[in-house]
Amino acid sequence: MPSVTSLVHAALTQQIKQHSHCNIIIAYSGGVDSQVLLHAIAQLKKQQLNNNVTVCHVNHGLSNNAGQWQSLAEKECEKLSLKLVVKKVKIEVRAQQSLEAIARKLRYSALEKLSEKPAIILTGHHRDDQSETFLLALKRGGGVKGLSAMAKVSPLGKHLLVRPLLNLSRQQIEQYAITNNLTWVEDESNSDVSFDRNFIRHEVMPLLSERWPSISSAINRSASHCSAGQELLDELATQDLHKIQTNDNGLSIEPLIRLSTARFNNLIRYFLAQNNCLMPSTEQLHQVRTQLQVANDKTPMIKVAEHYLRRFKGILYLTPDYKDISLWQAAIELSTVNLSVNLPDNLAKLNFNHHANNSSKTVRVDNTSWQTYVCLPRKDQTVTVRFNHENPSCKPDYRQHSRPVKKVLQELLIPPWQRKRIPFLYYDNELVAAIGYFVCQDFVAKSNQSSIQISWNR
Repeated sequence: MPSVTSLVHAALTQQIKQHSHCNIIIAYSGGVDSQVLLHAIAQLKKQQLNNNVTVCHVNHGLSNNAGQWQSLAEKECEKLSLKLVVKKVKIEVRAQQSLEAIARKLRYSALEKLSEKPAIILTGHHRDDQSETFLLALKRGGGVKGLSAMAKVSPLGKHLLVRPLLNLSRQQIEQYAITNNLTWVEDESNSDVSFDRNFIRHEVMPLLSERWPSISSAINRSASHCSAGQELLDELATQDLHKIQTNDNGLSIEPLIRLSTARFNNLIRYFLAQNNCLMPSTEQLHQVRTQLQVANDKTPMIKVAEHYLRRFKGILYLTPDYKDISLWQAAIELSTVNLSVNLPDNLAKLNFNHHANNSSKTVRVDNTSWQTYVCLPRKDQTVTVRFNHENPSCKPDYRQHSRPVKKVLQELLIPPWQRKRIPFLYYDNELVAAIGYFVCQDFVAKSNQSSIQISWNR
C-alpha cells in the first residue's frame, strides 16, 4: 500500500506536470493542509519540479494571532528556500454576505494579482473540505452548480486555481504532517461552531461518518456527478447565449422569453456568472422573466446582488449599481494649457487641451473614446462640468433644427440610466456639449481658430 507521502506527491505531480512551464503560487495560511502543500512542493522542487514557486500568505488581520502566523510563514519559507509574498487585506463586512465569503473573495483577489503571467495557484483543500462545501450548498438549497462544490481545476482570472489534494482526506493530510515532523497553526475560529462550516465539521460529519464510514467519499462522488451535469448546462447556455447575445453585450429579449423557464433560468445564471455576478435566487429569476413581458414602452430594472438587469428597446442589459451623481459638478479653469478632470463613479476622466489653428474638427466616437473641439469661452465666463440639465433647447452639430435635450438623447437611443451619466459642459449656464455625444453648433470650433480639444476615454 502506498505511503501517505507518496500519495501526496503523486497527487501534486499529476496536476503540475500538465503545466510544466507555468509559475506556481502556493496559497499558504500556516494550517495543516497548506503546511503539507508547502512541504511537499519544496520536496518535489528538489527532485523534479522546474517551475518557479512563490508562496503567498494573506494576512486578514481577523485574529490576534495573525502576526504570529505571518512570522511562521516567513520562517517556514526561509527554511525551505522559497520566495514568500505577504498580502495584508482589510475586511469590511457587508449585508447578506458571510465573513467567510468576504475573506475568501479578498484572498482569491490577492492571489490573482500576484502574477502578471498566467500561473497555477495551488490550495490545500481536501476531501473533507469538499464534503463540508457540498453540505453548505445543500443547506442553502443550492442547485447543480452549488452542489458541484469545489472543482479540482477552475479559472481565476488569467490563472488556474488548482486543488491537487481534493481526493485525499483530512486524516491523510494530518498523517503526512506527522510522518514528516511538520508543525502548523490552529486558527482558534475553527472551533467556533457558530460558523456553519465549523458546525458541519465538528457536529454533523462525525455523526454521519459514525453511521456511514464512507459518507465523505459518497458525497464527493455526488459532487462530481453534479459537476458533470453543470458542464452540460453550461454547454447549453453557451449555445443559447451565442444566438441571443447582442453586439453590446446585452440579451435580445424576444428570443430570450421564448425559452422554457428552466432554459431561461439557466441562461441568465450563466450570463451573470460570465460577468462575475453573484447568483440570483429563483424568485429573482421569476421576477426578471415577468418584468421582461411588461409593456414595451416601460424600462423595468431588477436588482440582483450588486448589479441591475435593465430592459431597453428590446434588449436586456446588465449594469453595476450606479451611484446618484446628479448633484456633482466641477468648475474648471480652461486658461490652463492642459487640464484633466476626474469624474465620479468610475467614469474615468476628461482631458482638456489647448489647440491653435487646428483644422481637424471632426468628432470621433467609438465604444470607449470620444474626442472633439469646442471654441474657447470668454474670459468672463464660468466653465463647469455637470451631470444635470434643465432640458434646454439645443442644436447638436449633426442636426438642422433645435430640439429639447431630452428629445435629442432619446433619438440617439441612449438608455435612460446612461443619460444620467453624461457629463455636460457649460459656459455660464449655456449648454456647450453633451460630452461623448454632441457639441452644440454655436460652440463648434471653426477652422483656423484657437480651440479646446476635449477627449474622454471611458
